[in-house]
Amino acid sequence: MAFADPAYSLWLLSLIGAAAVLYSSVGHGGASGYLAVMALFGLDPALMKPAALTMNIFVATLVLVRLTPAGHFDRRLFVPLVIGSTPMAFLGGAFVIAASAYKVILGVCLLLAFWRLLWERRDVEVTQTPSAWLTIPIGAVLGFVAGLTGVGGGIFLSPLLLFFYWTNMRGSAAIAAAFILVNSVAGLAGHATATQSWPPGIALLVAVAVGGGLLGSELCARRIPPVQLRKILGIVLAIAGLKMIATA
Repeated sequence: MAFADPAYSLWLLSLIGAAAVLYSSVGHGGASGYLAVMALFGLDPALMKPAALTMNIFVATLVLVRLTPAGHFDRRLFVPLVIGSTPMAFLGGAFVIAASAYKVILGVCLLLAFWRLLWERRDVEVTQTPSAWLTIPIGAVLGFVAGLTGVGGGIFLSPLLLFFYWTNMRGSAAIAAAFILVNSVAGLAGHATATQSWPPGIALLVAVAVGGGLLGSELCARRIPPVQLRKILGIVLAIAGLKMIATA
């Protein structure tokens, strides 16, 4: 992950920071955004997953610290999800696939994230608490995808929580942040166990992501979602997803 070209580096870091602002403002770690940016700049797929998971860990922690004290975190809903997701995220992180297959899978995930990012959110009244028999398998599927691709899983979990009326928007943000954090740690641990590789330049990417996460988590706490930024990054996700599939 070389930063030899200053102009190249500036654009890469600027978009990473913008992704961190946007995603943290809605309670997410930002992995799909980071992956989209890295895909557009042609970074090695072998480096993209650990880099995205590492940035996810830091940014999701910031969001969780801001939202948990406000009483938005529902442990009863979270625990079954993470029971299913944690071992599967580790397994997905340790699972090594061909670069071409990774590109296709990641491309599809980025296109789904594009749809999710532009999806009009609406707050809901909580009407039911789901059974663990339902939430554990959901967590397992999302956890494996998170570990395999580097996408934290929260961007897919949030709409499910709202669609089934399991929590409201603020609760969804808090649960998604915790879900992303746990899955990212497990996925990164699995990746390290399998490959022992670590992307060079990761410290700079993390620093930029943390700066964006600080701003975004403040916006999240104040309910000021950057709508225009969401639309712009949605376009980046779509282009990156299509590029990944086309170059597989």
